[in-house]
Amino acid sequence: MNPQPTNIPLLDFTTISDLVRAHARERPDHTALIEGGRRIDYSALDQLTDRVAAALQRHGVRPRETVAMCAATSIEYAALFLGALRAGAAVAPLPVSSGIRSLEAMIFDAGARILFFDGAAALAAEAWGAAAAAYPAVAIDDPGRSGLQRWLGNARSAPSRIDVKPDWPFNVIYSSGTTGVPKGIVQPHSFRWANMQRAASFGYGPASVTLLATPLYSNMTLATLFGAMALGGTVVLMNKFDARRYLALAQEFRATHTVLVPVQYQRLLEEEHFADCDLSSFRMKFSAGAPFAAALKERILKRWPGGLTEIYGMTEGGGACMLEAHKHRSKLHTVGTPMPRNDIRLIDAADREVAAGETGEIVGSSPAMMTCYLNQPAKSAEAEWRDASGKRFIRTGDIGRMDPDGFLELLDRKKDMIISGGFNVYPSDLEAVLLEHPDVDEAAVVGVASPRWGETPVACVVLKKGSGIVAAALTAWANERLGKTQRIDSVKFMSSLPRSEVGKVLKKALRDALT
Repeated sequence: MNPQPTNIPLLDFTTISDLVRAHARERPDHTALIEGGRRIDYSALDQLTDRVAAALQRHGVRPRETVAMCAATSIEYAALFLGALRAGAAVAPLPVSSGIRSLEAMIFDAGARILFFDGAAALAAEAWGAAAAAYPAVAIDDPGRSGLQRWLGNARSAPSRIDVKPDWPFNVIYSSGTTGVPKGIVQPHSFRWANMQRAASFGYGPASVTLLATPLYSNMTLATLFGAMALGGTVVLMNKFDARRYLALAQEFRATHTVLVPVQYQRLLEEEHFADCDLSSFRMKFSAGAPFAAALKERILKRWPGGLTEIYGMTEGGGACMLEAHKHRSKLHTVGTPMPRNDIRLIDAADREVAAGETGEIVGSSPAMMTCYLNQPAKSAEAEWRDASGKRFIRTGDIGRMDPDGFLELLDRKKDMIISGGFNVYPSDLEAVLLEHPDVDEAAVVGVASPRWGETPVACVVLKKGSGIVAAALTAWANERLGKTQRIDSVKFMSSLPRSEVGKVLKKALRDALT
């Protein structure tokens, strides 16, 4: 059974910068980007993209080389990204929250020829350092000599035409690095083209208005940004998420589309003015990047007009699943079915495919797959699995199972699975029970060392305001509802759970705090 749409046309490869140019010719005055009190139409964006590409060429950046960007979300950020692509270069978008050692490692690994940064990423300029002295560092928000306008030069600059090939690198996105040095995930133009081809099926077009409140270095944000612009829509950019401001922008610009991580949806539903906001313009809302509780999906469907679609996949690409939650209310505990032209398999510890209905590691293959981990051939090979025919799949590191209707149930990260007394315990099962308690706002379960069991589950819980429940009572309540091998050893109350900037709970940080 495959309830997802399959009539997505296969189109000839086109670059996003060429699509922006086409929109500039067809609808020059149509607004492309809005940020703060500023906006830019497609004609002006195309001209700025040309200036960026010409300046990069003037500074010796060649096709397939890399430029680095470390800055807050802005119109300039988007234009610089598009200009680099028009010059045939790849972009390494770096998280502004990274420490200096991590930034140094990523800049060096990417082999960046130029760095664009702003005041929100002051450490990036320091990380650029003496090793990159031969290449410029350009301050996006500096009006002086080292600033963007001076670097861009002639306002009428036109770049040399570059015929970009589908296998050329589009961007290098670095993993979060929570378990070690970040890995550079090389996504080719064909990867992003596969993303963009799906945009029409999601209702994007010239009349769409997409509100983005996640950072532009995030894979899911870039996929949404370029998908919206591929079809000539308008994108409203927020450089920092704030629930009240988000709702005001959604009303002001009559937003039709958005992508948010689950914790942002939760914050919006909890905003005291949510019920007073007119959100009737929304056609589709997306979520990706972190586990999405079924109860939260249900709350969104009840309170927020328009469809809700969850996308499950990896920055590395491979297989992706989609759950159109508004169409499949009985499947909210799943991440949906494989998207068109996506092949999802489950394998055991010996790399053998498991039988239908059995649990295994999720691997996937699709038109959207990373080329490799930059400069790490061994890790690139470790990330791959091939079937008997030699077909290439990407390992997810996630554990799941397919239900009888072909919907994928996501159980947990392979590395987060707890082995207690010889039994596999999936933290997501325990977290789902804890979240049923009326006093629990958030919950994350991790395994800690136990002399008796090897590992034992400990729950880190954020309580709702005003709750008076004690840890022992919550532990007993949960254990009454859990199986014998699943029982929680203890509950630790926290004011908040540590999260990455795209909303993932940092379980390593929780384990470290508990040991």
